[in-house]
Amino acid sequence: MKLATPIRKSRFAFLTLPNYSAIAVSNAVEPLRMANSLSGQPAYEWVIASIDGQPVPASNGLALSPTVGLADIGRADIVFVCGGIHVREAVSPALLAALRRLGEQRLALGALCTGGYALARAGLLDRYRATIHWENLSALREEFPRVLISDQLFTIDRNRYTCSGGVAPLDLMLNLIESKLGAQIAQRVSEQFILDRIRSDRDRQYVPLRAQVGVSHQSLIKVAELMEANIEKTLSLERIAKETGLSRRQIERLFKRHLNCVPKRYYLELRLKRARELLLQTAMPIMDITTACGFQSPPHFSKCYRKQFGYPPSVERQTRARPGATAEEAVSPA
Repeated sequence: MKLATPIRKSRFAFLTLPNYSAIAVSNAVEPLRMANSLSGQPAYEWVIASIDGQPVPASNGLALSPTVGLADIGRADIVFVCGGIHVREAVSPALLAALRRLGEQRLALGALCTGGYALARAGLLDRYRATIHWENLSALREEFPRVLISDQLFTIDRNRYTCSGGVAPLDLMLNLIESKLGAQIAQRVSEQFILDRIRSDRDRQYVPLRAQVGVSHQSLIKVAELMEANIEKTLSLERIAKETGLSRRQIERLFKRHLNCVPKRYYLELRLKRARELLLQTAMPIMDITTACGFQSPPHFSKCYRKQFGYPPSVERQTRARPGATAEEAVSPA
């Protein structure tokens, strides 16, 4: 699908920090290239930058070229700070000063992977919703209480665009492409990259339980793994207690202390997460998904699903059948 009407070109700058994540940057740039190709227009332009204009090695040892100095990027609609490992060491006084200058210009700012740490250090995420790679969520919450940290894949809050690492930048860019070029172009870009679906900011990062509670809490991890292994035929809390050698009261205390929820709620969310994956990634009938995820009946499943996600399973399935559609569009009146 080629676009006939000329559109204004968007220009993104990617400010690379030492040891930045190469996969995160690639997943941000490649959708822009593909969008240009599929739309038949130079809808996007991008530049790789560093503080001093020298190519910066990524965490895999490779460096991108050409790289320009941050002062020489010219017009930019969004400047993305690209982080990776050892991000604390990568945030220098010169970087913070440069970022604050960009903030004073009221420029839209973004971050890939751990780049959000640099924006937070510069005070540019205060009172903004933002996200970062799951390994850094807890530390960022503790260090920057004025930042509204989210575990979403990506977050767009006014003129701040932050996302997790890995392939999450691809999801962020697909959503930006959809806003600019339309759902059909965004869907075709996703198909070129062999994606099952375009994830939205309603999707959350998968944060391994061990990262949430720490490896020292083996009893809690064992209970959660037992729940995850028994989705279709759910286990009672008494049975779980017997299998793990804990008392029911001990299990309840562990969940409350470390996950701030009751075991029953955690188990339900596991089953609903599995159900959502099946709705979006398979053609299984909703009746079969109901059974596979341990729900008593389709009405019970629908009630729980609506309470968790804001819409029933049938609407979620419609988003799979209509590429580029969102659940919100499916439930809104025509």
